[in-house]
Amino acid sequence: MAIPTLDRPFGVYLWPYFSKGFTAVTGKSPADFQVVPGVTPMTTLEGTAVSLLTYYVVIFGGRQIMKSVPAFKLQTPFIIHNFVLTLISGGLLALFLEQVLPTLWSDGVFVAICDARGGWTDELVVLYYLNYLTKYLELLDTVFLVLKKKPLTFLHTYHHGATALLCYVELVGRTSVSWVPITLNLTVHVVMYWYYFQSARGIRIWWKQYITILQILQFVIDIGFIYFASYTYFASTYFPWAPNAGSCQGEEYAAGFGVFIISSYLLLFISFYLTTYKAQAPKLYTQASRVLSTQKKGL
Repeated sequence: MAIPTLDRPFGVYLWPYFSKGFTAVTGKSPADFQVVPGVTPMTTLEGTAVSLLTYYVVIFGGRQIMKSVPAFKLQTPFIIHNFVLTLISGGLLALFLEQVLPTLWSDGVFVAICDARGGWTDELVVLYYLNYLTKYLELLDTVFLVLKKKPLTFLHTYHHGATALLCYVELVGRTSVSWVPITLNLTVHVVMYWYYFQSARGIRIWWKQYITILQILQFVIDIGFIYFASYTYFASTYFPWAPNAGSCQGEEYAAGFGVFIISSYLLLFISFYLTTYKAQAPKLYTQASRVLSTQKKGL
């Protein structure tokens, strides 16, 4: 194996292996793949809306049905589900990095996030589409919660549905900055699904709290990139007298929707973190104080 470089991050080129697998499964080469809204499966707003509506009907209707039914354990299917999503997330992340890192190194950040030659290559479009499809597989997360009679939070149900819709909008809106939130999200998912995989196997892991911190950090970085890309697009298009770096590829509705959704994620995850972990801090402090007090009395 060759020494990894920025042009070849993993020492070998992964794309030829992926291409063979893609062709074996679909019968077509990824070089011939194109996203054509209305023709490519799951690329119409109507189809996406029906799929997400079905998701919400199933989970909320299922929750009502499960009130009179004993909870299912589903340990083995849950283990398999999380392990598969760990592998998918890791594989897609590696393929994205192989495509993006050479562009960042040779052409710079602006070309990578705002130019079709950087952020909207034929290879990246294939990966964008596959990443979009995985969002429907991830909806099974909620189905497991329903069948196991676990609580459904607003953050969970909103985040899963909105992410699928966001990936659809950015795909048909051809936003070249898409790889930034996607690669960060895949990084988080490798860690998160690995945690759930191990947890389902009965292995206790102490760093669950840090997954939420990683998610918050992800959205902070996302916002920096998408706000910049949106600003420089609108400034160069409508306010050329304002400081800007030039135009940025993507439809205006996709830019606006992305800014709104990612911003809402940041606020919701910060709120979740403060509510879940900071609220536990006084309890943990009290418990620790009691233990120390008992030890002192024993001495």
